Amino acid sequence: MNVMMNVLVGIQMLSALAMIGLILLQHGKGADMGAAFGSGSSGSLFGASGSANFLSRTTAVLAVVFFCCTLGLAYLGHSRPAAGGDSLLERAATQPAVPAPAPAAPASEIPSNAAPSAAPAPADATKPAGAAAPAAGSADQIPSK
Repeated sequence: MNVMMNVLVGIQMLSALAMIGLILLQHGKGADMGAAFGSGSSGSLFGASGSANFLSRTTAVLAVVFFCCTLGLAYLGHSRPAAGGDSLLERAATQPAVPAPAPAAPASEIPSNAAPSAAPAPADATKPAGAAAPAAGSADQIPSK
C-alpha cells in the first residue's frame, strides 16, 4: 500500500509540473485579438490553430490524471486503519487521562544557596513583597532590579 501511495504521489507531482508548464506556454484569449489587428505574429510551433488544440487537450488530459491521482490518494489515505479510532476524539477517549501536575511549593519552602544554619533574612518593608533579600556575605554579587 505504501508503494502505491508513492507511485500516485510521483504521478501527481509530474502531472502538476507538466500542467504548469503547458498552461504557461498557452496563449491567452487576448493574444488572438492582437494578432488579428496586425500587432503581433500569429505563427507558432504547431501552426496557427493547432497549438491551441494540442496544448489545451494535453492540459485537459493532465488535469484528469491529476484529479484521478488525488482521488486515489484520498481513498488510500482514508482506508488506512488509524490506531485507536478514526477521529481525534475517539483517540482521546481511549487514551488514559494524564494526571495533573503537583502544585508548586510555596516560596518559603524553596531552598536557597545560603548555608543551612543561617536564619532567613528579615523582610525589608521598602522592597516589594516578591523581591528576595540578599544573603549574608554576598557583597560581590550584582544587585538585581
